[in-house]
Amino acid sequence: MHNAAFQLPVWFDLGATFAFALTGAIAAIHRGYDIVGVFFLALASGLGGGLIRDGVFISGGGPTPLLSDPRYIEVVVAATVAGALLGRHIKRFHRVIAVIDALGLGAYAAFGVQKSLHAGLAVPAAILVGVVNASGGGLLRDVLTGEEPLVFKPGQFYVLAAVVGAVAFVFFTVSLEFAPTPAAIASVALTFVFRMLSIVLNWRTAPVSAING
Repeated sequence: MHNAAFQLPVWFDLGATFAFALTGAIAAIHRGYDIVGVFFLALASGLGGGLIRDGVFISGGGPTPLLSDPRYIEVVVAATVAGALLGRHIKRFHRVIAVIDALGLGAYAAFGVQKSLHAGLAVPAAILVGVVNASGGGLLRDVLTGEEPLVFKPGQFYVLAAVVGAVAFVFFTVSLEFAPTPAAIASVALTFVFRMLSIVLNWRTAPVSAING
């Protein structure tokens, strides 16, 4: 794998964080939470995957940039305010949020894999971290609200899309020896197309009992 690392453009990183945080704020509002609850659920949804990555799987020897850079918390606050002000009207923007979410899914999957490989994790573990980095915020959101995590239930290909992005990044960088940036772009594009097709065509996973039956 090439030594050079790709970096997410800060505007993209903050935009994806905003979109993820907004999904948490909307979930909190639908459950009747107060503004404190809305903020913390937005925080978990927006930064949860990265916090799990840096706090559980990878020890960087210092605070995660998600907490040392004030812009991430500011974006979560903005998502909280946007959710509170727009309320149920936010549904009008669901297509835009879905597009940003699909882009962020692939980008965070690739970024998590890359950071894990540089930290010395084995390839299977790096893929796991990439998937957690991409979908961990939604998992935390469901756990905090006492819901059965959506990632465990049959539904549209979401976690599978993150797996596609993580595996694709490993294939492009490790097997084909692409430079990280073009490998990341290809992985994000592949994940985005896969995720959007699953939404448009309603591709869904099936219960194991249905597969065996």
